[in-house]
Amino acid sequence: MFNFGVQSALHLIVHIIALIAVWWAIQCVKLDLFVHNPRGPKARLLLIFITIAISYLVAEFFLDYFGWSLNLPQIYNR
Repeated sequence: MFNFGVQSALHLIVHIIALIAVWWAIQCVKLDLFVHNPRGPKARLLLIFITIAISYLVAEFFLDYFGWSLNLPQIYNR
């Protein structure tokens, strides 16, 4: 497939892009509906943890999809 270094760089880049995209998208969520003090440090930390969790899932989805699509031509190799 790929060289180990190239694969590691690709994973880092995809995870960082997913983190930035999820952070940008989650900014429109009204935190005051879920926490008492949405501007406080606990709410900000919760927002960071939620962003990390969702971005991990998004990045892994795209990386798995990319990996599976690279393995797809092996169906025809016998």
